[in-house]
Amino acid sequence: MLERDDWLLGVDLGGTKIEIAALDGQGQFALRRRVATPQGDYAGTLAAIHSLVLSAEAELGRAGLPLGVGIPGSLSPLTGRVRNANSTVLNGQALGDDLQALLGRPVRLTNDANCLALSEATDGAGAGADVVFAAILGTGVGAGLAVHGRVLAGRNGVAGEWGHNPLPHADAQELAPRCWCGRDGCLEQFLSGPGLLADHRRHAGQGADAGAIVAAAEAEEPVARASLARYADRLARALAQIINVLDPDVIVLGGGMSNARALYTLVPELWRPHVFSDIVRTELRPARHGDSSGVRGAAWLGAGPA
Repeated sequence: MLERDDWLLGVDLGGTKIEIAALDGQGQFALRRRVATPQGDYAGTLAAIHSLVLSAEAELGRAGLPLGVGIPGSLSPLTGRVRNANSTVLNGQALGDDLQALLGRPVRLTNDANCLALSEATDGAGAGADVVFAAILGTGVGAGLAVHGRVLAGRNGVAGEWGHNPLPHADAQELAPRCWCGRDGCLEQFLSGPGLLADHRRHAGQGADAGAIVAAAEAEEPVARASLARYADRLARALAQIINVLDPDVIVLGGGMSNARALYTLVPELWRPHVFSDIVRTELRPARHGDSSGVRGAAWLGAGPA
């Protein structure tokens, strides 16, 4: 277990909830709290984070702890402001500067998928691996990249923006509605939970939610099994491109769709024909820390070099 001299704070800023957690010197949770995200209210979001940090430190009897924040977007290297956030109230805001002014300390921000990658590369499913690609398959689709235990954001700050690339080798039947980003055929429209649901409804004419489809597939219901098989094939094609470009040691899956256990058997078999190699040793694993990885990664982010 990793050890440090002090504790760390992490904040996971999501579209519906804001979570704070403290990690102790052994990387274990010392505190976790969450509140609802003020909808459409940037000032209210700042105030909520400020209140969470101060109350957490008061409870812990510590002040000025290192702080990392995971956000549903990225920071522009041109302006330092938030961009590409599906929580659109954040876009164009100087969130890092505003939090630093409120809290009186350095605050490190990165994309929430980068937090997943950092968490899992530090002490999770990718611990000890040189290159970890971590994909979030949830309401949306994103990914982060950790190399030698550190987030790789990229020259333009978009490393891992995998969900807004097109589905590889799409056929005439694989049509998806235009993505919220304005592009057609984005992976997010196929590999998110809503993407699975939409595909299932196109074939079955019904379906309650992605979790119910996965459960029905695991119960051997034929139509649901066929829907999950299509999903696995698309995921395999998409991840094969990542292997061809990055050749990671480990690919970690997070988000609601990562709970579909069949994917970890199906996808590595299905990606083989699409990988430009005679052997594929990349491992596909579920996130060890599950839905805790985002806030854990934010805390580890705060421990890193400025």
